[in-house]
Amino acid sequence: MIVVTGASGALGQLVVQGLLEKVPAGQVIAAVRDPAKVAHLAARGVQVRQADYNDPTSLNAALAGAEKVLLISSDAVGQRLPQHLNVVAAARRAGASLLAYTSILHADRSPLAMAQEHVATETAIGDSGLAHAFLRNGWYLENFDSRISGAAERGEVLGSAGEGRIAAAARADYAAAAVAVLLADAPQQVYELAGSSAFTLAQLASEVARQSGRPVSYRNVAQAEYAGALAAVGVPAPWPELLADSDAGTALGGLFDDGKALERLIGRPTRSLAQAVAMVLAR
Repeated sequence: MIVVTGASGALGQLVVQGLLEKVPAGQVIAAVRDPAKVAHLAARGVQVRQADYNDPTSLNAALAGAEKVLLISSDAVGQRLPQHLNVVAAARRAGASLLAYTSILHADRSPLAMAQEHVATETAIGDSGLAHAFLRNGWYLENFDSRISGAAERGEVLGSAGEGRIAAAARADYAAAAVAVLLADAPQQVYELAGSSAFTLAQLASEVARQSGRPVSYRNVAQAEYAGALAAVGVPAPWPELLADSDAGTALGGLFDDGKALERLIGRPTRSLAQAVAMVLAR
């Protein structure tokens, strides 16, 4: 049995769908807070079990009989570690043969503040004695959707990433990698997963300009100014500070990797920046 936690989320649903292309539905368990959100998966024969990262009892029940578990990291920034520890404990009780975890690119040396909870989770998993695989995912191309659409409207991409290169890939690419690892006979302990090609925010602006036919430029500002700009347009706390920190970390190389491990794992190049821009502008 393969359990996917957070299976009602965007990444989780893609992973479950990918698994269904490879294994019988009865071998897949979707662990979700609200089973009603994945009724379509239950209709396909997937076992849907209620699970809340904050509720160890629900996790014990959801992971019962699990052979392999994919722990998709929580979106509750600042509360992730105790939630993740609950899943790790439940995986141990279930006697899982593999615990895969969606971490962050180069977690052990990342300059991004977001990496801290991932590092702590990786340490806990390593100390648990469970066989594990850390899927250190780079940035999602989807993270740039609002910047792409906004750039086409306003003629500007704002940020504090300097000339930092971003090896981003599509959520679907990372989901395909998770499926490959879950089904591997002998997975690695660490995968540094990033896009097949990288770009700067200036190059993102140029690509939006090329495809939209409108002038678009990149304006680099101080980290604090970028955080303030995000807050001013209504981005809720703590995201302005975290996103600005991520841009600053990008300037330090935190979101770049050219090892092409993701491309090799899924057997194809990842979605390109040009493709991502085209998809956003077509909406």
